[in-house]
Amino acid sequence: MNESNRGSFHPSGKAYRFAVLGFASLMTFGSYFAYDSVGAIENTLIEVFRADRAAIGAMYSMYSIAAFFAVLFGGVLTDRIGTRRASLLFSGLVVIGAAIVAGAPSLPVLYAGRILFGIGSESMVVAQSAILARWFTGKELALSFGITLTVSRLGTLFTFNTEALLAERMGFRGALWVAAALCAMSLASNWVYALLDRRAEPVLHLRQAGAGDKISWSDVRGLSTPYWYAVMLCVTFYSAIFPFTALSTDFFHEKWGLPQAAAEGKGLVEGAFYNVTHMFSTAQGTSSIIITASMFLAPFAGDLVDRIGRRASLMILGSLLMIPAHLAMGLTDLRPAIPMIVLGAAFVLVPAAMWPSIPLIVEEKRVGTAYGVMTAIQNIGLLAFPYFNGKLRDATHGYAASQVMFGGLGFAGLLFALLLLRADRRSGARLERAR
Repeated sequence: MNESNRGSFHPSGKAYRFAVLGFASLMTFGSYFAYDSVGAIENTLIEVFRADRAAIGAMYSMYSIAAFFAVLFGGVLTDRIGTRRASLLFSGLVVIGAAIVAGAPSLPVLYAGRILFGIGSESMVVAQSAILARWFTGKELALSFGITLTVSRLGTLFTFNTEALLAERMGFRGALWVAAALCAMSLASNWVYALLDRRAEPVLHLRQAGAGDKISWSDVRGLSTPYWYAVMLCVTFYSAIFPFTALSTDFFHEKWGLPQAAAEGKGLVEGAFYNVTHMFSTAQGTSSIIITASMFLAPFAGDLVDRIGRRASLMILGSLLMIPAHLAMGLTDLRPAIPMIVLGAAFVLVPAAMWPSIPLIVEEKRVGTAYGVMTAIQNIGLLAFPYFNGKLRDATHGYAASQVMFGGLGFAGLLFALLLLRADRRSGARLERAR
């Protein structure tokens, strides 16, 4: 019996499958919003806790410490207890961590909340990947990943465009409690997914998907040299993007005078969307250009990579774009919109080419290990560079040194991309082929 002959909401039908996708996509919306909530209101947090910018960077570092260990063990737990229980557990940790951050009376307590939040959030991403594999393998798998990425990036987009405005209207704790409430909404979406999945399991005989990023240590020794070049590119690339965007709102406000929260005198909802529609005239909006580009253009970039190949070449191009973009913002008075658009292009090109390259340069049995190791090592960079960024700003009372650091990371990424291209050509140029 085909899908059209079954009931409109039968577990085997497309409508049911995409309902599962909708609720699974919302599982990470709240955590993506909460992740950057501290960066979006950094000035207020610095004042309230009598801290410096290095302390804000440490909030991201605490998350990355937790994420590193979560990636190592979260996949194993997901395989052991199943995607439903694991995702609900991780969503619960996200809510508790975000609530601790919102109510924290001191920096140590806030750091503890970020650690718990990081354990739940990064593990939730691993579990979400397993859910998509469980429901969409052999169907719309690539589309499902694209949709979840878009929904998650919407969380980041609205953080930068609304959190400072919320803090202005509700106080900084009110803004952080909104982030926690959105995490609770994601937990509720997870609960609905669990009900749908439980109903469908005996009907469809769903297989228990692997966690995707689970690490088998015996496979690490067999990972190839081109793979390690890709890993180092991953570390340098993301270290030049996320630590920068996390603390960029203050940068754009102080250097170019972009308003921290526009739409004074308007209602909260109207004011929030005012910042979105004035992306090039507010500090929060300008910070979100990179995420917006990724959110809307990533599916098209993925299709381009499938059609033309040239994966290593596109990684070279994306890495190259980062260098002048960061240096222009740090060393010149060029308005930030143009360099941010260039960074947005890099943020579309490199991930679209890099992540799908892994199955082409490692053995099939090692792909899960390869992704797990790459993600774990990526978080080492995301642990260190937010802290370095904050330290450089505090030491120099400016932004040039930080932007030179990020430009230097772009240059290092360019070198690793060139080495990857050379190694790929020596082994048959699989990365440069279409499909």
